[in-house]
Amino acid sequence: MTQLNYERRGKRAGPETRTLVLIHGIGSRWQMWEPVMDRLTAEHDVLALDLPGFGFSPPLPAGSESSARGLAEQVSAFLRQMAIDRPHAVGNSLGGWVSLELARLGQVSSVTAFSPAGFANSMEAVWSRTSLIATRWAAQRLRPQTARLAQNPWFRRMAYWQMSARPANLDSHDVAESTRALADAPGFDDILRSTTAERFRPEPAFDVPVTIAWGEKDRLLAPRQAARAAAALPGARIVKLPGCGHIPTYDDPELVAQVILEGLAAS
Repeated sequence: MTQLNYERRGKRAGPETRTLVLIHGIGSRWQMWEPVMDRLTAEHDVLALDLPGFGFSPPLPAGSESSARGLAEQVSAFLRQMAIDRPHAVGNSLGGWVSLELARLGQVSSVTAFSPAGFANSMEAVWSRTSLIATRWAAQRLRPQTARLAQNPWFRRMAYWQMSARPANLDSHDVAESTRALADAPGFDDILRSTTAERFRPEPAFDVPVTIAWGEKDRLLAPRQAARAAAALPGARIVKLPGCGHIPTYDDPELVAQVILEGLAAS
C-alpha cells in the first residue's frame, strides 16, 4: 500500500469541477502550494501531496527506482488507492518532471509544470546539484537555530535567494519549517543524484495538454531551459513568469493560479 501525506481541499462535485494534484520540488513539501490553494479550491478539488521521502511521506519502498519515473509510479499508485481517476497534474521543479512522467504513464488529463527539472545541460546540472547539496548541508547545520534565524530578513534572503525573487518577504514560519523539511528529507540524496544525472526523455510521447511555465528570475534552473522543454514537448504552451523565481508561488500566487486555471480551460 502506498501512503503519502497530503492536504485535500475544495469542491468534490459539480459539472465544471476538476481534481488537481499539486506536486512539490526536491527537498520541499506540500505547503509550498499554500499561497495558491484558496485561489484554486473555489471551483475545484485540490490535493497537494508530499512526495515519497519528503515532508511527512515515508521513503520510497525498497526496490523502487529513485528517479522521477519511480516517484511518478508511487504517486500513480497512491491516486488509484484514493480513487482519483486522471486528475490534472501541477508540479514545480522535480514535481514538474514527476507530473510529465505521470502523463507518460497515462494517469493524468493535463500537466502544468513550473520550472520542471529534466531539461538542464551537463554544466547546468553540475550547478544545480552543487548548489542544492550546499543548501541542504547548511540547513542541516543550522537546524537547531532555524526558528530564530528565520525571523531575520537577511537569513531568509540568504536561505532562499535561489528559490524566490523576493526571499526577504517570505513568511518566517514557513521558511523555518521548510528548512527543517529540507534538512530531514531521507529521499533527498538519491533523488538528487538520479535527477541531475538523467534528462527528461521525449519518447515515448504522450498526448495530453501541457503547459510549461518558467520564472524569469529562476536562479536554480535557468529560464533558457524552457526552450529545451518546448523542443521536447511539441505543442506545449510556454509561459514566462515575470518577476518570479524558482518557486513562483512565493512571488506571484495570483499569476501562478491564473496559469494553472488557463491550463485547465485548455484541456
